Amino acid sequence: MARDPGVLSALARSGFASLSASRLRLEELRDCGVDVTEWLADFRAAADPDQALVCLADLASRVPEHLEPVLGDEQWRTNLLTVLGASQGLGEFLLRHPDELAVLRRTPAVLPSAAAMTSALVDAVTLAIDSGDDADADRIALALRVAYRRQLARIAVHDLRAPEPTAVFEEVSAALSDLAGAALEGALLAARAIMGAHGPFSADQVAATRLAIIGMGKAGARELNYVSDVDVIYVAESADEELVSSGRAVEIGTRLAMTLMRVISETGVEPALWEVDPNLRPEGKQGALVRTLSSHLAYYERWAKGWEFQALIKARPLAGDGALGEDYVAGVAPSVWSSAGRENFVEQAQHMRERVTEHIPADQLHYEIKLGPGGLRDVEFTVQLLQLVHGQTDPSVRLRGTLETLDALARGSYIGREEATAFAAHYRFLRVIEHRLQLQRLRRTHLMPRDEDELRVLARSTRLAPTAQALVTRWESTKGEVRKLHLRLFYRPLLSAVAALREDEVRLTTPQAEGRLAAIGFRDPEGALNHIRALSSGVSRRATIQRTLLPVMLRWFAEGADPDYGLLAFRRLSDKLGGTHWYLRMLRDSSGAAERLTHALSTSRFIGELLDVVPESAAWLESNKQLEVRPAAALRSEAAALAFRHSALADAAKAVQRLRRREVLRMALASVSSVLDVREVARGLTEITEVTLSVLLERIRAELGAAEDVLEFAIIGMGRLGGAETGFGSDADVLYVYRAVDEEVDAGALARRIVTELQNSVQDPRLPFDLDADLRPEGKNGPLARSLEGYASYYRRWSLTWEAQALLRARGIAGDESLIADFESLADTVRYPEAIAEKDVREVKRIKARVESERMPQGADPRRQLKLGRGSLSDVEWFVQLVQLQHAHAVPELRTTSTLAALDAAAQHGLIAEDDAVLLREAWLLASRLRSANMLWLNRASDVLPSDRVALDGIARILDFPPRSASVLEEEYLAVTRRARQVFEAGFYGEPVSENRGGARRMYGG
Repeated sequence: MARDPGVLSALARSGFASLSASRLRLEELRDCGVDVTEWLADFRAAADPDQALVCLADLASRVPEHLEPVLGDEQWRTNLLTVLGASQGLGEFLLRHPDELAVLRRTPAVLPSAAAMTSALVDAVTLAIDSGDDADADRIALALRVAYRRQLARIAVHDLRAPEPTAVFEEVSAALSDLAGAALEGALLAARAIMGAHGPFSADQVAATRLAIIGMGKAGARELNYVSDVDVIYVAESADEELVSSGRAVEIGTRLAMTLMRVISETGVEPALWEVDPNLRPEGKQGALVRTLSSHLAYYERWAKGWEFQALIKARPLAGDGALGEDYVAGVAPSVWSSAGRENFVEQAQHMRERVTEHIPADQLHYEIKLGPGGLRDVEFTVQLLQLVHGQTDPSVRLRGTLETLDALARGSYIGREEATAFAAHYRFLRVIEHRLQLQRLRRTHLMPRDEDELRVLARSTRLAPTAQALVTRWESTKGEVRKLHLRLFYRPLLSAVAALREDEVRLTTPQAEGRLAAIGFRDPEGALNHIRALSSGVSRRATIQRTLLPVMLRWFAEGADPDYGLLAFRRLSDKLGGTHWYLRMLRDSSGAAERLTHALSTSRFIGELLDVVPESAAWLESNKQLEVRPAAALRSEAAALAFRHSALADAAKAVQRLRRREVLRMALASVSSVLDVREVARGLTEITEVTLSVLLERIRAELGAAEDVLEFAIIGMGRLGGAETGFGSDADVLYVYRAVDEEVDAGALARRIVTELQNSVQDPRLPFDLDADLRPEGKNGPLARSLEGYASYYRRWSLTWEAQALLRARGIAGDESLIADFESLADTVRYPEAIAEKDVREVKRIKARVESERMPQGADPRRQLKLGRGSLSDVEWFVQLVQLQHAHAVPELRTTSTLAALDAAAQHGLIAEDDAVLLREAWLLASRLRSANMLWLNRASDVLPSDRVALDGIARILDFPPRSASVLEEEYLAVTRRARQVFEAGFYGEPVSENRGGARRMYGG
């Protein structure tokens, strides 16, 4: 045939890649009397038209008489081309046995049943046995293998011709599994005939030996590939103890098993079918190949490891003695479905999955469809672990198949419907790829091709993507999604917790439930039981998920210091959020949200009450990122948008208050979840306060017409607010300063109106916000707001040493920047004097002594006072502030409003010994944490270390101490503050100080 551009074009249109080589093949076919050109377009049905043409040419040259009727029938021809283009292995089979072309004549609408295939293979074996007197193993094996591949070709043409490969995947896998069972049944029949004819046992003894072949893995689940190892376990018993003893039955059964495996797997004229793998048996390769039923059960009761029970999920009688096989499955079931209760079962299963990945060669890891990250094993291990854990109490998930189990888990609300649907779709996708790869050469493989041509053929064969690159892209995306789902579901803490539950703990509302609740720490078990009933009663999906969550969450609540309040708060939260699409799913599926929530609610009434107001904030518990301090600029932008969205000032204030509640709650959750430390929380709370005041001030000034061209106004933070050391429940100590701009406006009156509106606007009954201006000149007797000139005049003429000390914490936090800068410059002249007189130093010491004697509540134990007590906050702060008054003029690093920053600078410059600074820092941080913990635990501010053991234990839990650490925390605090007090007395007083008048009450406000 001359080079014909028309032929080459036709070849290209039909999907051929090697045009010149294919044109030569067409010439060879023509020489054999086959003209392909009339139906060249039929090759489009072939995944690899080039391969199909090569196989067709081989058939035409070797068995033309068998091929002629095929090519004359359009459907027969199309089926043949489809099979040849997808499977070189089946092409070679047809070349060896051209009579089998007949199986492709029609596309089967329905795949053959297990019974039909078993009958066909048994008939083939029987015919082979009967065709001679010697029970020749090679002849029988040949007959079995040809009959097997005949059925395999029928399954393949049904699969390949299906419009949607993923839609028929399950029935194809089931048929392949049934075919494997039929092959084992035929092989067992062959083994009995061979042993009966050749010994060493009599035919009667062989017949009296019962042998059950248990399918494991994919064979047991009816999920086999085209070429899989078929995992089996053998069980033998005697059918006639007089003829065959139990021990002899095991011996005969072992010979039968070895013989049938050779019939299937040994090299022969017709290639082996697949490997029969008995290594999942007790003791693996080291164990006996065949055991009696009682021996199997004894092993599983006493010696089996966790992974063996995971393997037994899929156990199914596959061939041989069906009744014995059913007895085996029934016998091991109790051990299988109680195995998750073993110590560290979940963790061992998780580790086993990791080991599978670790053993993959590095150069294959990325291409592994089955074992690699995002591969089939991620789906299968996840499903099996979930069903083992939940199958302890729920028989509906005790299934073998991966996809049917996924459906059951979704119906039981153990995983979300969306996750189950996604997992199933990804699983089908990966399995279709695996099928097509194995069908190509009828070899076991799980590696994605790297060659572009092979990928192109795979894309055409699977019809999952239009091009090779598109298939790879979809595969990579699928792997990522599978891995993400696997990590989320396989490693969620809830699994380990559910697996560890005793059976009586799972049952929520039995008569004994009250006693159990009381035993684990609920003080009102009857009330707790009412909450449980309200949460879990009914048949809704919401109630179903709660029934899964509650047994574990009750245990976590009980580990908290106040489980009764925690459960009550959880019920209130669930009532508000239970109908949302995300809440219960988050608790069930996230990597720790449920445990975090129970910990927060059972240790903090402050959080419980705020979550009642801002319930959607529970979503933050899923991610540490959501609990971090938000950037101040973003917070300010949101607050301003809220404030200026409303025309009425009252509505604007409420909107900003809601934002403040939300952000304070964020910091509280971050604190009890140990996402942020005390300094980070202080920064976050300070920024929330500053944003709230700043935005409300802007809104009020806009409302009153007090823009900066009329009046400059600023808020100065004092105390812990000025030092950016705000804690939960801290007052906001402030000064108000203004400067007149428009001489026609009564600046003082306008400033007072601003202050009044600001005080009204911050009122929040759900989260009190106290603006305390008592540190202003003249204290409560002085005007709330002063002009900058008024402050300057006062400080120049009347300022006392304690006021200079108070100004050490002064920092502008809201208002006009130029005014803030001028005020801070004024404050610098007062708080950082060139020198401080000895009498002023003595006055600071005298006032400190009066603070301790006059401000301490009557009868209070000074050792337990967090603010004014010995070695507590006031000792550290007064000591540091005295150093600042004495040295900040000369040491610029001391010019900071932060206590700890000033302490560090003092140590760096040798003004406080480094060891002493460490002790002071430790005391200040612990006292600060305890003050905030008091607020979180009690939902009210308190400056006293509780003596009540329940409260003290609750506070200890907030500070990350283990349960029942009340005494440990108490001893630690007393020891830390005792050491700090010693440092304070030596460094601050130096010598005894007598009491003196004035200043004590106003100095330590807030």
